Amino acid sequence: MSLIPSPARLRSELRAEWAPSATRELLAGAVATFALIPEVIAFSFVAGVDPSVGLFASFVISIVIAVFGARPAMVSAAAGSVALVAAPLVAAHGLPYLFAAGLLAGAVQILFGLCRMGVLIRFVSSSVRTGFVNALAVLIFSAQLPHLQGANPATWAMLGLGLALIYGLPWLGQRLGIKALTAIPSPLICVLVLTVLAVALHLPLHTVADLGKLPDTLPLFALPEVPASLETLRIIALPALAIAMVGLLESVLTAAVVDELTGTPSDKNRECRGLGLANIASSLFGGIAGCGMIGQAVGNVKYGGRGRLSTLFAGVFLLVLMVLLKPWVAQVPVIALVAIMVMVSAATFDWQSLGNLLRHPRLSSAVMLSTVVVTLATRNLAAGVGVGVLLSGLFFTFKVAHMLQVRHAVDAASGLHSWHVSGQVFFASADVLVDAFDVRAAAGQRARIDVSAAHFWDITAIAALDKVMQRLKQHGCSVELHGLDPASLSLAQRLKTEI
Repeated sequence: MSLIPSPARLRSELRAEWAPSATRELLAGAVATFALIPEVIAFSFVAGVDPSVGLFASFVISIVIAVFGARPAMVSAAAGSVALVAAPLVAAHGLPYLFAAGLLAGAVQILFGLCRMGVLIRFVSSSVRTGFVNALAVLIFSAQLPHLQGANPATWAMLGLGLALIYGLPWLGQRLGIKALTAIPSPLICVLVLTVLAVALHLPLHTVADLGKLPDTLPLFALPEVPASLETLRIIALPALAIAMVGLLESVLTAAVVDELTGTPSDKNRECRGLGLANIASSLFGGIAGCGMIGQAVGNVKYGGRGRLSTLFAGVFLLVLMVLLKPWVAQVPVIALVAIMVMVSAATFDWQSLGNLLRHPRLSSAVMLSTVVVTLATRNLAAGVGVGVLLSGLFFTFKVAHMLQVRHAVDAASGLHSWHVSGQVFFASADVLVDAFDVRAAAGQRARIDVSAAHFWDITAIAALDKVMQRLKQHGCSVELHGLDPASLSLAQRLKTEI
């Protein structure tokens, strides 16, 4: 039997991974592109760089991640979380040091992938993931509010029309059986219709050209113009580590969300390596480092993106729009993009989680809400997820610690005091174990400790068991220990206790 797959099978696998439906992939990628434009330009201003830096980054990252990333249909680009970390470095030392930090951050991310650190996503509970998604949805929506402050009636009317087109056209197409209305993503129709109306009627609307200076050339390869010295490494080391960690966290969580939406798995370690390569390439072509964009990824999947082609096209189409079609794109009203982002935020938010607040355990709901609140307060997704993971760990530790039970019985005839220990003994429950033994009541008599239903996980647990036995012996008891499992016994022997 040949181990080499047949050409037909290779073509089938490549098509399944890259373009299950080429038309849907291209249209979904185009939706993601228009969802990227306002976000990337806004994040560029947050980082203190020209819009071209963010746009070039999004183009390069999309191409590289489409090839080397693990999660098909996931959109990666210049992101706000990375921009927040990068802003102080740009303000203090300038743009070249940002590119150098991006190179180092990419190398760190590749190292994390090689060390298989992507499995750390297992420590992020579903409550934290839900909080992460909901907080990001709120941040996406709040980012559109500045475009609506002091807006004129034409702006509000166009926003209403845009949302009506986005949500109404698919419904109308299904009701009337018009395939074109369901085949073409309604956000693309929204952009086209609102742009034509704005130009034809000379409406007083802000356009993409008002967001900032758009690039007029292709990105060029260049090494960062910084001294190759230890001082440079000192300057970029901590920012690069922060960029790497924030980018990895957001990308891996975004990949997990797309996994759930599509019902397919992905290799998180490969995603780490792919992101590292993408950020190195972005830095070499004059772009800021980036990561997964959950809002755009959700929009991409919503409109049919399932393969790598949608991710690739999102980046290529972005560059085509910004450079080759710049005169036309400059006339697109910003409110059309705002309407798309409102749709993206609504699609990203987990509305079912609101009802689950009452149905789920209180501690799980508290974790989800804490993740949302901290993220919104700091506008830092990494901080929110960090707090959520910490609370999840604390609450889990609290619950497991309280599962420990110690039952005491006395045989009146023989005077034997028996303690039966069941549950998990570790640093959080070790004191509970010690306090459960009334050694004075058993003074001078036989004592039997049965731990066959317990497991001792760490040195604190073994030390607690040893302390109990020593106290009983100090009170004149003869102590028998039964049922210590091999793993716990091995740990006790390594610690050289008298157990």
